[in-house]
Amino acid sequence: MSYYLNFRANAVGGPVIDPYLLQGDGTANPPLLRSVDWSALDAIVSGKNVLFGVHGFNVSYEQGACSLGRLEPHLGMGPSEVFFGVLWPGDFWIPVINYPFEGDVAIDCGRRLAIFCRRWLSKAQSISFLSHSLGARLVLEAVENLERKTRSICLTAAAVNRDCLSTEYATATANSSAVSILASHNDLPLRIAFPVADAMSDVFHYDHSPFQPALGYGGPPSPALPPIIPPWQIPDAADYGHHDYLPPGDSTQNDPESEGQKWLLPAGFMARAFHGQTQSWP
Repeated sequence: MSYYLNFRANAVGGPVIDPYLLQGDGTANPPLLRSVDWSALDAIVSGKNVLFGVHGFNVSYEQGACSLGRLEPHLGMGPSEVFFGVLWPGDFWIPVINYPFEGDVAIDCGRRLAIFCRRWLSKAQSISFLSHSLGARLVLEAVENLERKTRSICLTAAAVNRDCLSTEYATATANSSAVSILASHNDLPLRIAFPVADAMSDVFHYDHSPFQPALGYGGPPSPALPPIIPPWQIPDAADYGHHDYLPPGDSTQNDPESEGQKWLLPAGFMARAFHGQTQSWP
């Protein structure tokens, strides 16, 4: 049984709403999730190390619930730890073309997530985050607005400018004890589409220099100082694309853990980042 924090009003697209808590099997078809009363939250998080997992751009409600639900068992969560999958409306009925608008959606959700943490997680032992793709902006916006230090951040295939940790999100970086990154030169959407799409988004929300490489493509500029922790660059020979970091969100795929599934290695990386362990990969 997994926990989810849902910022969605619709299964596909739609506006951002204040989050509500869900519990159940997100990997079922359709997801078997029920609302959880806020009164139960204190017992869920009190004294626990909390980890939020955030999916990326162009992921529906069902896909996000399935993918994050499949990821959770591979994060090595112990009895003093609790995982929340974050479901947010970074998608649209017509895929991809809405990307220039979704940065603002991620920012909105990130700020609402920070409000949620300030209100409901005061008794948690610690708060950590992991993300994929544009979910990085949601996470960094949340950390930027927290009133406590974050234990760890893990950003995979991050669709944000590579220098953002020392510029627009320098406060978020300083507000975290550890920042881990996974980047790949074989990520074609980040290599080809990100610089153009990000520049288009600046027409609506300008906060950085356009046409910058993505953090999830080449990692941060050198030298990367603490709390940023190396290594972060996946070897080119491993051939990791943009969608190789999380389990598939298609609940009809019966064997997502079969031998050779690329997402299993990033899942191990995420688990080690959360637990503060030495990274053995990439």
